[in-house]
Amino acid sequence: MSTPPASQNVDVRGPRFAAWITTAVLAITLLTGWWILLAFQAIVFALGATLGPRRSPYGALYGYLIAPRLGPVREREPVAPVRFAQLVGLIFAAAGLIGFISGAILAGQIFTGLAFIAAFLNAAFGICLGCQMYPFVAQLRSTRRSSAA
Repeated sequence: MSTPPASQNVDVRGPRFAAWITTAVLAITLLTGWWILLAFQAIVFALGATLGPRRSPYGALYGYLIAPRLGPVREREPVAPVRFAQLVGLIFAAAGLIGFISGAILAGQIFTGLAFIAAFLNAAFGICLGCQMYPFVAQLRSTRRSSAA
């Protein structure tokens, strides 16, 4: 397996920084029930999934304010799994939003709580659940493409 070019990799500290902000936003949402915060976070997830981690709001904040003050990058990770993780976050945030807006508050809290747990695991321990899922989903997509041909 070849290593992707540096342009397709990201400093691991950026997604972890973003995960800390996400953890805080989701914690405030869970504590207050302010679904508007969850809507904001869903937009951030959508931008991260479509534009990539460097051009998402939290990634841009990291790139402009934090990264220049840190030492050189020592560890990088591929962009594709990070984008997939943002898509998974978007799905959970959207489900949470639907719950809150429709009056199914418990469902909203459960989906928001699941997104919170995933963000916290990434922020505190560097465990990106979406990134861990990515190889399985990529393999499934590859298998479907080859069977359709």
